[in-house]
Amino acid sequence: MSDSRLKKLEARIGYTFQDFSLLRQAMMHSSYTNEKHLPKYQCNERLEFLGDAVLELVSSEYLFLESPRTPEGELTRTRASMVCEPSLALCARDIDLGDYLLLGKGEEATGGRSRDSVISDALEALIGAVYLDGGLTNAKEFIRRFVLTDLEDKKLFYDSKTILQEMVQAKKSGTVSYRLVGEEGPDHNKSFRVEVLIGRDCFGEGQGRTKKAAEQQAAYEAILRLRKHG
Repeated sequence: MSDSRLKKLEARIGYTFQDFSLLRQAMMHSSYTNEKHLPKYQCNERLEFLGDAVLELVSSEYLFLESPRTPEGELTRTRASMVCEPSLALCARDIDLGDYLLLGKGEEATGGRSRDSVISDALEALIGAVYLDGGLTNAKEFIRRFVLTDLEDKKLFYDSKTILQEMVQAKKSGTVSYRLVGEEGPDHNKSFRVEVLIGRDCFGEGQGRTKKAAEQQAAYEAILRLRKHG
């Protein structure tokens, strides 16, 4: 990938690197270094390790200050939902991070650019790179702008199965169940379609790379429908 392509990523995130090699390393997946016979330490895993710690610190401080009366246990659960793999993947997709990754041919062929684990790790590596290049202030600004946004929507989405269950139990309107209605693609790149039923009626449909992800999407659709119709 040319440096001009990565310059577009800089423009996308609103941060210009003093040490451009850090950005290049943050986008370098281990499959790429393996394929090019580069040293293992040149891939983005060390930056991911650092970025994970920076993200935990910044998100913890954010929750501590924003929720002064919230007990530790709830803060811990909220932080976990904010920085879990699917949530970070959602944030990574907002900036099309997968488009800028350096991948090996095998990883590319099996859908690595859109895989949650790959792009969430790359986002943490990018946080690590910003931290090394520009310090905690710049890393905090990046995290606040691209991770600590739309938290209510993210919490609703990633807790959607639990929230739907609670809504239905409160209304005593039936039992929630999920039904697999379709799956497509080869084993390494499957897509599942799931319906969520309340009693015998379908209230939402979801699609995802795992059954669990499809169920979350279906539950989210059902919550929106229930809220809309009171």
